[in-house]
Amino acid sequence: MMAQEFVLKQRTEILAAVCSSGSSEQLERLLDVLLAHGELSWEEYQSIQVQGRPLHANARHLLDIVYTKGLAICQLFVAALQQTIPEGPGARLCVSEGVSQVEKSREAHQTSGAALLSQRPSLVGKLQGCVDGALEVLHETGHFTSEDCNEVRLPIHTPSQQARRLLDLVSSKGELAANVVLQFIDQKQQSGRSSLTPPKEFFKYQKKLCSSVLAQSSFLSTYGGTSHMPLDDIYTEGQLELAADLEVQGNLGLGDIVSTAGIINEEADTVLVSGDAGSGKSTLLQRLHLLWARGTALSEFLLLFPFSCRKLNSELKELSVQDLLFRHCCWPDWEQEDIFRFILDHPHVVIFTFDGLDELKQSFSDEHRLCCPTQPAPVHVLLFNLLQGSLMKGVRKVVTSRSEAVGPILKKYLRKEVFLKGFSPNGIDCFVKKQHHDPAVAAKVLASIQANTFLLGLCHSPVLCWIVSQCHKELLGCGDGTPQTITDVYLMILQRFLQHQSSLKTSKGSGWFQEHLPTVLHLGQLALQGVKASCYVFSNTDLDSCCVTEKDICTGFLIQSKDMSNDYSHQYEFLHLTVQCFFAALYIVLFNNADRSTITKLFALHDLRETGFSSTCFTSCLAADQRQTPGSADGQKSATLGEMSLQRHAEALQVHPTASGSKMAKEVLGKLDVDHLKLTYCNIGPVECTALAYVLQHLRNSVGIQLDNNSVGDVGVEQLLPCLHICNSLYLRNNNITDEGIRKLIAKGLQCDSFQKIALFNNKLTDACTEHFSHLLRTKQNFLSLRLGNNNITSEGAKQLAKGLEFNHSLRFLGLWGNKVGDAGAEAIAGALEGSKTLTWLSLVGNGVGSAGARALAKMIKSDTSLEELWLTENCITRHGVEFLLEALEHNTHVKSVWLRNNNLSVEEVEEMTQRESRLIF
Repeated sequence: MMAQEFVLKQRTEILAAVCSSGSSEQLERLLDVLLAHGELSWEEYQSIQVQGRPLHANARHLLDIVYTKGLAICQLFVAALQQTIPEGPGARLCVSEGVSQVEKSREAHQTSGAALLSQRPSLVGKLQGCVDGALEVLHETGHFTSEDCNEVRLPIHTPSQQARRLLDLVSSKGELAANVVLQFIDQKQQSGRSSLTPPKEFFKYQKKLCSSVLAQSSFLSTYGGTSHMPLDDIYTEGQLELAADLEVQGNLGLGDIVSTAGIINEEADTVLVSGDAGSGKSTLLQRLHLLWARGTALSEFLLLFPFSCRKLNSELKELSVQDLLFRHCCWPDWEQEDIFRFILDHPHVVIFTFDGLDELKQSFSDEHRLCCPTQPAPVHVLLFNLLQGSLMKGVRKVVTSRSEAVGPILKKYLRKEVFLKGFSPNGIDCFVKKQHHDPAVAAKVLASIQANTFLLGLCHSPVLCWIVSQCHKELLGCGDGTPQTITDVYLMILQRFLQHQSSLKTSKGSGWFQEHLPTVLHLGQLALQGVKASCYVFSNTDLDSCCVTEKDICTGFLIQSKDMSNDYSHQYEFLHLTVQCFFAALYIVLFNNADRSTITKLFALHDLRETGFSSTCFTSCLAADQRQTPGSADGQKSATLGEMSLQRHAEALQVHPTASGSKMAKEVLGKLDVDHLKLTYCNIGPVECTALAYVLQHLRNSVGIQLDNNSVGDVGVEQLLPCLHICNSLYLRNNNITDEGIRKLIAKGLQCDSFQKIALFNNKLTDACTEHFSHLLRTKQNFLSLRLGNNNITSEGAKQLAKGLEFNHSLRFLGLWGNKVGDAGAEAIAGALEGSKTLTWLSLVGNGVGSAGARALAKMIKSDTSLEELWLTENCITRHGVEFLLEALEHNTHVKSVWLRNNNLSVEEVEEMTQRESRLIF
C-alpha cells in the first residue's frame, strides 16, 4: 500500500492512535518531524496547533494537510508515525522509498533560525530538564521578557511542551535569540555526564549492566575450554594502525579506537577494527569491555552494550532495538521504557560493540532501511541499519571483522577504520612470559622461537603464539624439525591434544594419529559442513549427523558454547575459527571419498560461489600458508562468569563441609590467584554469606570482595567475619546494614591487618556507627578508604569521626556524600584534617554545607599537602564561601579540582569565579 493511500484509508485508525492517550504529545512529535524536514510551513503548523480546539480536531486538520500535499509528505508522515507510535497503524508498512531516517543533521551553512526547525525533534529532547536555564540566559541577554518566561513556564505545560513553546517563541525573536539558545544547548551537551538527568532507576541499571559486562569480560578460556584465566594475567597489547594515511605520534592505544584520530567521516558513528584472523580482535574488544566496566576507559559512555555476531546468528525472531539491548545484554528490573527513552534522547553517551561481523551469515546490505527503534525486524536488518546510522544515530558503534570480509558498501558508512596488526617483537616476548610462570621455561621457548625466523614471523599472530606456547614441550623436543608452516603449527597442536588422550603413550611416529583418525574425520566433516554454511555453532543434531561422539568431544577441540547452551540443549563450537578451518582441510585431504578438486576451488576466490561456500574464512585460513604471513582467529573465547566457578565450589563445599571437603577447598582455592571478587546483584543473603566465607578463608592472597546490591543485612555481615582476614576491601553498598552490624564488623576488622577499605553507601547507618569508625581510624594506621555516603549521619556523627581522623595518618579517601553533616560537621572534619599528608579525595556532596563550612575547608586546604579533589556539589555555599576557597587555592597548587555545582551562586558569579580559578568546577 502506498503511503498516500494509507493516510486516506487508515484515517480513522491513525486518529485513534494519535488521540488515544488524551495527551497532545503524540501529535506534537509528528509535527516536530514534519517541521524539521520542511514539509510544513510555519503558518500550517500554527493552523494545526490551535489552543482550545479539541485534540482530535487538530489531528484531523493535520491529516487533511498531509494528504493534500502529496506522496513525499505522506511517506515522511508514516515514517514519523512508526517512530512515534511503533505499535500503531503503519507499524508494518514499508516506507523506504525516499525516506532513510526521520531526523536530518544540521548543515554547517544553516542559519540558527533554520537549525531550530531542522533540529527540532532532538532540540525538544535536549531542552527537557533545562528549560529554566535556557529561559534565564534568554532573559539575561534581553531576548525574552518576564512575560515570555512566564508563558513558557505555565504549569499546564508538560516539560516537552515547555521546550516546544520556548522554541516557538525563540523563532519569533530572530536570529540572535536562536543563536543564544543553540549555544546554550551546545554548552549543556559539552558539559558531559553531570548535565544529564537520567530516570530514577537509571543508575541501578547502569550498575547491573556494568556488573554483567565485568563478569563476561574478566576471564579468557584456556585451550580445551576446561578452565579460565584472568584477562589481566594474559592480555598483551597488539599493534594498532589507522587506516587513514595519517602520521600519529607514538603508539596507538585502546582509547584511540574511539578518539578523534583518523576520522574519515564526521557524520558516521561506526568504527571498524579489522585485521587478519588471529590478530586478537575479539580479545581486544573484551579488554575494552573490561576497562569500561572498571571505569578506566571509555568514561564518556555511560552505557556499553556488547554483542557477538556469532550468537546473533542463532536469533530467529524479529527484534526491535529495545529487544536487542534488553534481552541480549541486560534486562532493566524497573522503568524499562524510561531507560530506553533516556538512551534514545542521549545517544552520545551510549556505545554498542559487535564482535565478528564476518561471522554473520548474511552479507552487509543497505537496501532495507529502518528508522524506528521499536519496530521489530530480522536481526541482520537491525544490525545493518545500526551500522549505517539509520537506527540510533549518535550512538557509537565499534565492530570487528577480518579485513577481507568488509566490502565497499559498509566502508562508506565508517567513521574510521583501525587495523590490528598482531604482536610486536616486544609483544611476543611479553606474551610468552605471561604464558609461562617459570622464567627458565619461558626463556627456552623464546630462544626456540627466535632461532627460527619463520616461526618468529608466525608468532606475531596472537593465536599462533598461543599455540606455540601451549605446545612448548613438543617445540623444545623437536630439534631440527621445528615447524616451518602454519600447517605444521596446527599439526603440532593436534598432536598435543590427541596424545593427551592417547593410550599409546610411548608410541613413536604417527601411531597417535592413526589411533585417532576416526575422531579427526568426524570433526573434519563437521568443520567442513560448517564452513560451507557459514556455521560456527553446532547442535547435538549436527554432531550426530557427522558421527561425533563423546570421546571426540573430550579431545578438547570442540567446546561447549556457554552463551548459547542451556539445561535442555547444548551447543558446541570449535576451539578456534582457524581450528575449524584446519579440520575442514584435513577432512578434504584425508577422506577417501572427498572430491580433490575442492582444494583448488577453495584457493580461487572467484570460484567460491560455484563451490557453494558462503564465507571467505576458509580461504583466508588456507591461503595463509601460501603467503606465509600470520593468520588465525580472534583470540580465545570468553569464559562463563568468573563468579560462577567459584559458586560451584561454594555449593559443593556447602553440601560436604567435612574434612575432605575442607581439604578440597584448600586445594582448589589455594590455586586461585584473584585480587577482586565481584558478586553484585546476586541475591546474596546470610545463607550465601556463610558458604562464601567458608570458601574464601582458604584463598592464598588477600582479595577485594564486592557484594553491592544484595541482601546481606546484619546477620550476613556476621557470617562474613571468618573470611575478613583475607579481605583487603569490602563493598557492601545497599545491603540493609545497621549500626549493630557495623559494630561487629569493626570489632573483627581491627584484628585483620589486610582490611583497608570499606564502602557502605545507602544502608541504614546513623551517628551511632561513627564511634566505631572513629576507633578504627584511630587504631588502624594502614586504613585507606572510608565511604559512608547516603546514610543518616549528622553533625554529631561527623564530630565523632573527626576524633579518629585527628590521629589517623593513612586515610586517602573519605566519602560522606548525601548525609546531613551541615556546617558544624564540615568544620569538625576540616579541623581534624588540617595538615593531612595522606588524604587525596574528600566528598561532602549534598550535606547542607554553607559558607561557614566552606571557610573551615578553605583553612584545611591551606595547610594540606596531599588533597587533590574536594567535592562540595549540591550544598548551600554562597559567593562569600567561595571567596574563602579561592584565597586558599592561591596557597595550594597541589589541589586539582574543587567541585561546586548546584550551590547558591548566580550565573554571573559562576562565570566570574571560573575565570579567576579554573580549578573551581561549576
